[in-house]
Amino acid sequence: MKIFIIGAGKMGSWLVEELCFDHDVAVFDIDPRNMKHFINIKRFMKLEEVSEFNPDLLINCVNLHITEEVFDQVLPLISDKCIIADIASVKNGLADYYKKSGRRFVSTHPMFGPTFGNVRNLSNENAIIIKESDTEGKQIFQDLFERVKLNIYEYTFEEHDSITAYSLSTPFASSLVFAACMKKIDAPGTTFRRHLEIARGVLSEDDYLVAEILFNPYTLKQIESINQQLSYLTHIIKDRDHDEMVKFLGKLRENIK
Repeated sequence: MKIFIIGAGKMGSWLVEELCFDHDVAVFDIDPRNMKHFINIKRFMKLEEVSEFNPDLLINCVNLHITEEVFDQVLPLISDKCIIADIASVKNGLADYYKKSGRRFVSTHPMFGPTFGNVRNLSNENAIIIKESDTEGKQIFQDLFERVKLNIYEYTFEEHDSITAYSLSTPFASSLVFAACMKKIDAPGTTFRRHLEIARGVLSEDDYLVAEILFNPYTLKQIESINQQLSYLTHIIKDRDHDEMVKFLGKLRENIK
């Protein structure tokens, strides 16, 4: 199969490297330096070169805020038979976009993220395939995800955004609050260092990615829940209420079992 990948960032590069051994892969990135380490693939300097390549599958791996814009640029250059795909962390608006395009599509979300995930051992990591996707497109990603031993789940567009608000927005927001309260200390404890590593990882992500994850329509409810729990904890600490603290910690242990 001929596969064209737009965007050679962290996830785009991972897809290039995983797919190039079984498929004829070409890649384009606005910064040619992002493609210099690839082997066994075609590297395009201009987006228009995709016309001659005539891909069977187009995977859009650009930043979330320009996903639809890039689709608009490339769709006139490819065959109507080409399946189009995204790997966006937030699907808000994409369902309508695909419907209007009239094209076969597949939408997925590899949830490990190269920043934190160990790409050499993904057996404990997850990936989502959107139920409304084209059957053939689903199978391509199903085969890839199974080969790298990802745990695969299928959700609708709406279900996906609800789940990612919980699984991504909550830890992202918590890490940002931790970083906002940061001050230099000479002898940080183990727990502090681990939280610091996570916060640094989140803040190493693209700004638009962090923003779009937090702007997910379902995120606000999660932020409000965090605020409620912080208010409750603040109340317990102010009153030095040992009994209430024991109950609170017991509830938390049950939550994370």
